[in-house]
Amino acid sequence: MTKLVKNFLSNEEGATAIEYGLIAALISVVIIGAVTTIGGNLTTTFDEIGAVI
Repeated sequence: MTKLVKNFLSNEEGATAIEYGLIAALISVVIIGAVTTIGGNLTTTFDEIGAVI
């Protein structure tokens, strides 16, 4: 029984999966922020071009 508990406590596979999930979530947030910013700038640029034309 103690061997089973010891193996359970030393198993780090779940922690690694959580870390990879957190990294993927952080990358997603950065990508969404960048696309939102670029989209807003692009809209402004097209509005300016449309006003000139």
